[in-house]
Amino acid sequence: MPHPLPNALLESLQHLNGFDEDAFIAAHEAEKQMTSVRFNPAKPVDQDFIKMDLTKNIPWSTNGIYLSKRPSFTLDPLFHAGAYYVQEASSMFLEEVIKQTVNLSAQIKVLDLCAAPGGKSTLLQSLISKESFLVSNEVIKSRVNILSENITKWGASNVLVTNNDPKDFQRLPAYFDVIVVDAPCSGSGLFRKDNEAILEWSPQNVALCCQRQQRILADIKDSLKPGGILIYSTCSYSQSENEDIVSWLVNENKFQSVELSIPSDWGIIKTSMNNFFGYRFYPDKVLGEGFFIAAFRKNQSSDTPKLKPLKSKSPQKKQASLSLPDWINGNEPISFFNWKDDVLLMPEMLKQELSYLQSNLYIKKIGVNIGSIIRGELIPSHELAMSSSLQSSLIPHIDLEYEMALQFLRHENFNVDGQQYGWVLVKYGDLALGFIKVMKNRINNYYPREWRILNK
Repeated sequence: MPHPLPNALLESLQHLNGFDEDAFIAAHEAEKQMTSVRFNPAKPVDQDFIKMDLTKNIPWSTNGIYLSKRPSFTLDPLFHAGAYYVQEASSMFLEEVIKQTVNLSAQIKVLDLCAAPGGKSTLLQSLISKESFLVSNEVIKSRVNILSENITKWGASNVLVTNNDPKDFQRLPAYFDVIVVDAPCSGSGLFRKDNEAILEWSPQNVALCCQRQQRILADIKDSLKPGGILIYSTCSYSQSENEDIVSWLVNENKFQSVELSIPSDWGIIKTSMNNFFGYRFYPDKVLGEGFFIAAFRKNQSSDTPKLKPLKSKSPQKKQASLSLPDWINGNEPISFFNWKDDVLLMPEMLKQELSYLQSNLYIKKIGVNIGSIIRGELIPSHELAMSSSLQSSLIPHIDLEYEMALQFLRHENFNVDGQQYGWVLVKYGDLALGFIKVMKNRINNYYPREWRILNK
């Protein structure tokens, strides 16, 4: 039996628009959870290789689909290839908010402030243009590695992963066109997914979360350009973490609340009071978990910082025995950049502003690390294998069956017949999984050991 919902929570929701106590409690007692995934548009999948039972599309997500049951994602090579991201359906509504508030055809700079493990960052990256770039930040150091891993699997070159406190972004005044703050919260919206969290919920914790959310927004608001879009969300039901924060932003910080147009059959509840708008997701009304989101446009003036120009030489073809242009899609607006002993790939816009960002933020990952050049040979990195800029059909490669693909992902040894020697790309379902190096007497598996599948 699930733990009963806190009476203090239920009492606090009674006056809110769309709250139906009986239906709300029934949805939690049913313990029915919806599993959903969002496919990567940069890595199209052959339907024959999809082992998940797909049911229907998520109405507010272009690439989001509900599953009839939760499979073992760990044992799906497509998951490790970055073909999809496992994400809660309600949070995918960020796509609709972005589409209604942002000019996605423009070159823009986007910040995902509280990004780990990477669901909203991968969604944002799929929406922005290739000429734009995304700063994906996580303040908690222990969570940055999983964020970097998921960004790597997604394969994008126009993302920069940082590990900074929100106040650090005050060094970038009026810099970003869009800032997304999926704020740390009391987590009541996820009680169905984590029933034990009910025991940790309290009004006192809600009050602490509210204070932290205000502090985060106060620290970050000056980094948004005039006319820029701020998107705030939580997985909490509490008014003090949602509507009260929205009211504070509008009344004290010169932000204009943005009203969205939403079909009524989506089941999303609009809350509007004191000249602002917010959007609530209740599990008895949508196929998803509890969620709140609101969008704002900044209307105060601010000066734009002067950027320091970056001076760097691109790597020369003669540095490597492999011809980089033959491996990389030449139609994309990308540039090469030398970083110590490595070669990085990133869009020209990010390269031009990297010096400015580097002098103000702690950077964990930049673009795509192609690899290291050692004694004139390019030693390809796993990031290159995952990159959507890689022209994998032009590289020596092998297509593995399911069981052999799992062997590779477990970092086990396996044999391949009739292949040429040297660097070979390992693929499953025509999507890259990583590199091996084939020699006369053995094969070296270059799948990252720290990422290997441990369970059988």
